[in-house]
Amino acid sequence: MDCPVSGGCHRAATGNISVFAGCDRATFERILPLLTIMGRRILHTGPLGSASVLKVITNYLATANLITCAEALVTAKGAGMDLATTFAAIRISSGTSFVHETESQVILNGSRDISFTMDLVKKDIGLFQEVADRAGVPLEMNPLMIEIFDDAIARYGPRELLPNIIRRLEDATGLDIRAPGFPAEISDDEPEAPGGEVVVNRGNGTETRSRENP
Repeated sequence: MDCPVSGGCHRAATGNISVFAGCDRATFERILPLLTIMGRRILHTGPLGSASVLKVITNYLATANLITCAEALVTAKGAGMDLATTFAAIRISSGTSFVHETESQVILNGSRDISFTMDLVKKDIGLFQEVADRAGVPLEMNPLMIEIFDDAIARYGPRELLPNIIRRLEDATGLDIRAPGFPAEISDDEPEAPGGEVVVNRGNGTETRSRENP
């Protein structure tokens, strides 16, 4: 079984982490009671290896989101927008995301601390590129993202905190992207609840429901 998790360290600490499980169905049924202790949402992704591929895909999306959040915040500051208002506007708009609602807060605080570093993200988007190359998909954004992180690592070091990818734009513009009232660490405001299997609705492919473990 390959069994990566997703959702960030703050959700891992509360047990609200999501778990991807790649294995045959019989193995999944046997291990599900243990997985529901570890995490909140448990998804059987298919055969061995499928969970790792999906984990790489979701990490790619989170990284792309962080880069765009950084660009949005710096542009807002440069355009004279209040950063707290900008954060709120994005949060209530179609442009919001899990990354904005969590990582943008520690960016604006200035701590930039999510317990994840640039070298780990460089590895993840490199793995995503390998998956795409094997599938024959001619990516456009990910190669640029790899260049962005190569540059950031050369400037700030491989163990620099991930949200400090915004420093490239801060350095280029001389702008300070901080605002009062934001937390130094991400906290999980989702109530803790029993873990359960996320069952894919294959009627339209857009809905899931949680089947909690008794």
